[in-house]
This record gives sequence, C-alpha cells and structure tokens, in this order.
Amino acid sequence: MRLYNSPVSGNCYKVRLLCAQLGIPLELIDLDVVDRSNRPQLIGDLNPALRVPTIVLDDGRPLPESNAIIDHLAEGTPYMPADSYERAQVLAWQFFEQYEIEPNLAVMRFFKLFGISPSEEGEASRRSAGTRALQALERGLTDRTFLVAERYSVADISLYGYTHVAHEGGFDITPYPAIRGWIERVAAQPGHIRIDD
Repeated sequence: MRLYNSPVSGNCYKVRLLCAQLGIPLELIDLDVVDRSNRPQLIGDLNPALRVPTIVLDDGRPLPESNAIIDHLAEGTPYMPADSYERAQVLAWQFFEQYEIEPNLAVMRFFKLFGISPSEEGEASRRSAGTRALQALERGLTDRTFLVAERYSVADISLYGYTHVAHEGGFDITPYPAIRGWIERVAAQPGHIRIDD
C-alpha cells in the first residue's frame, strides 16, 4: 500500500501506527504540509480535498481521511469491535476527535511547529476549546482502561494521534491523570511506534 504522508501529522501517524501494529508494509510518499502547490498533480485524482493522509490500497483504490482509512484497515481485526453498538461508540469518539481535538490541539501544534502566530483572539479561542476537549476526554477515560469496551481499538488510535503530543501545542496534560495513564497504556501496546519513527 502507498501512503501519501506527512511525518509530523497526527492524522498520518494514526495510519502508520495501525499499519505497524497490523504488520502492513507501507510505501510512504511524504508531502509538504506548508507548500501544497504540487498536490493537485500528486493526489488530485485520489482525494478531492488534496489532504494527507491518502492511501492507495493494493488493488489501486484510493481512500482519504485518517479515521476512514484506519476503520477500513481494522475491519475483521481485534482493533475494530464486531458488536454494532461498540462500533457506534468507536465512531462517536472519532467524530469527537475530528470536531474537538483536531481543530484545537492539532492546529495549535501546527502553529508552534511551523512558527505561525495566530491572532490573540484566535489562539485564546482554540486554547479554551482544546482545554474543554481534554476535560471531556478525561471524563470519558475516568475508570476506564481504553475508550470502548475496555479493549484497545481504533477509537484509541484516533484520539491518541494528537492527544499524546498535546504538549507540542502548549497544552499541559498534567492535570489529567486518566489521560496520562491511557497514553502510557497505548504506548505499551504491541507494535507501537512513535510519531517520529
């Protein structure tokens, strides 16, 4: 499989992490996350949004969007629950990740990594929303080992992608013991790789 990738992207990392845990080899094609001028030529026929990650399956079919990719790859494995309610819980956490975690924790991290200065008002808004997202995740993990059915799944991979590097966006996870314990448990899973591997 071929993955159009960005090494710093938490969304791309989700795909690399699951593939490492499933033993799926990937051909990585790294794209610049700042200069996107060549994306129409590189992935315009694969992903109309021109975003990474975009994967090309072994049969040639493309699939964009990190959570769609990992859910597809996890089908029929222990990483995707078979029970329909548990699958719905996975989706609920993935929607939360894309609506609450990614727009705030990921964007603040992007700004810091690439030296971008948002407006004071914009930064305050994202920081406040990111804090609320972390508080919600803390509540969701309190007295739980993993997010769904007490088993490591793609729900955990989705949330872990940007939460475990929240500090790189200026978010302190010290006040969140349930999140900190969960991050340690995810990092201890067989086949785990780091975001910079």
